[in-house]
Amino acid sequence: MVVGSGGREHALAWKLLQSTRVQEVVCIPGNGGTAQLERCRNLALGMNDFEGIGRFALVNNIALIVVGPEAPLAAGIADYLQAQGLTVFGPTQAGAQIEASKAWAKALMTDAKIPTAAAAIFTDADTAIDYVKAQGAPIVIKADGLAAGKGVTVATTLEQAISAVEAAFGGQFGAAGQRVLIEECLTGQEVSVLAVTDGLTIRPLLPAQDHKRIGEGDTGANTGGMGAYAPAPLATPALMERIQQEILEPTLAALRQRQIDYRGVLYAGLMITPAGDPKVIEFNCRFGDPETQVVLPLLETPLETVLLACAQQRLAELPPLNWTAGFASCVVIAAEGYPDSYQKGYEISGLPQATATGALVFHAGTKLKQQQILSDGGRVLGVTAVGSSLQDALTKTYAAVEAIHFQGMYYRRDIGHRALSP
Repeated sequence: MVVGSGGREHALAWKLLQSTRVQEVVCIPGNGGTAQLERCRNLALGMNDFEGIGRFALVNNIALIVVGPEAPLAAGIADYLQAQGLTVFGPTQAGAQIEASKAWAKALMTDAKIPTAAAAIFTDADTAIDYVKAQGAPIVIKADGLAAGKGVTVATTLEQAISAVEAAFGGQFGAAGQRVLIEECLTGQEVSVLAVTDGLTIRPLLPAQDHKRIGEGDTGANTGGMGAYAPAPLATPALMERIQQEILEPTLAALRQRQIDYRGVLYAGLMITPAGDPKVIEFNCRFGDPETQVVLPLLETPLETVLLACAQQRLAELPPLNWTAGFASCVVIAAEGYPDSYQKGYEISGLPQATATGALVFHAGTKLKQQQILSDGGRVLGVTAVGSSLQDALTKTYAAVEAIHFQGMYYRRDIGHRALSP
């Protein structure tokens, strides 16, 4: 069972179904893409209907439940389902705090001496604004709680910083913005390291680079992610070893010290400074979206083998993970107006032509209605291709993107630009 409705969940379902051991995948609630996968079905339950999800899983002998999004994890879905005797990949509510509260995560990092940006925490706008004025720009403003990837402002001017503080305390993110972190602005290049853990052992997957900004050249508003590629050449084997020793292992140890049995993905969003040092920007408690769409197509080890080993606390027994040589890239096609307001319900054409190129089309915000695929979200599709080089993967991805059409569709044409620029 895969809980969630986005591109990440479509990729998870697709990858799980590649294994001969997996008979069927049930997606709750799924999307237009998962509705069309063979041996996959959508179930119209809410992600917060823990009782309904648990009852269905028990009656239907579901062997493994994989939770995609952060919100149900933060609400305690893993705790509830484990109490029913079900096998869950995804941390408990206590573990999910690493994403659900940036202040909690920052305290954990400080205690464990994990390299991260200096930060101060505020519960009222006036004190926060005074602090911003004293620090100056550039500076980073973060809503403490979950804000669907949109609660972070990298302010390049004092005006931007002050308006971000006012927006958070003014209710833009609801309860998530009633506490605000203000951090020093780290410079360098970002890399996403998704690591799987059973609470005792932690193993990184291939490093990826996401493109958070809506505009080309990494400009404009932050989004949930407009595209990604893997592996990120920036994360050399030597750097990955440092990330393992300086960030992943100490974080897992700090969670254990707090009596948190963390089984799932620990996603480290890192800044690699100009000096080549890794620093944590933030942690997430689940697979990244769109990073999952580029990491999983390169994974040769059956996914359910890895996830079950984590859920059953025997990851150390698993041989090293096998990966396809080459690169994968993903371009997100969004609705016009995203990440602000946008329209839904547009018919999407060209999907068979896109997949005929050999690309994978992961549905993010779509629904199947009377055999038509309609847009049903801000990020609508993630188009992924695998190639021998990053340029090869990107050429294939963009060729598939050009086959697709719906009214007002928007995508960045410069995914991978940092890795390709001399």
